[in-house]
Amino acid sequence: MALPSTYADSNCSLARSLEIVGERWTLMIVRDAFFGVRRFGDFAAQLGIPRAVLTSRLKSLVQEDVLVRAESGGVVEYRLTEKGIALWPIVRALMSWGDEYYSPGGEKRTTRHDEDGGRLDPDGRCTECGALVPVPEIRIEPGPGFDPRPGAPDPVSAAINTPRRLLEPLPARTAV
Repeated sequence: MALPSTYADSNCSLARSLEIVGERWTLMIVRDAFFGVRRFGDFAAQLGIPRAVLTSRLKSLVQEDVLVRAESGGVVEYRLTEKGIALWPIVRALMSWGDEYYSPGGEKRTTRHDEDGGRLDPDGRCTECGALVPVPEIRIEPGPGFDPRPGAPDPVSAAINTPRRLLEPLPARTAV
């Protein structure tokens, strides 16, 4: 029996939110968009997701105004909208939860205030200056629990695993 594609409780904001971001791969796409992935081929390479599924998830995220699809000079890019950027606390919380319960070596990725290098607390506040750091000023870098994949990393993974600001686009050379 096939699962329904919508949740029965229309009076629950969690149920409505899960209709948008609850399908397999969707939050991974959103996470990678925060990490600077913008091109279809880069999403496909980084996630190992079937192209038909990726097409469907990107289309849905664009329809829901989480991502915007922009074309310039024949190159299509997907960028987080304001609505998409508002998902950062959820992505950050899920990453922290995963680190707490599934990463015995410590956090996989560390977030810092790019301005002063201070680590961010679970609420996104800089431990150095006390500022609530906006997403574009957050630097993410491999943490103590980071375990790179064996072998030479693909260009997308190499770029993502380099300390960088969130939302900063990957270098053009990573395009697949």
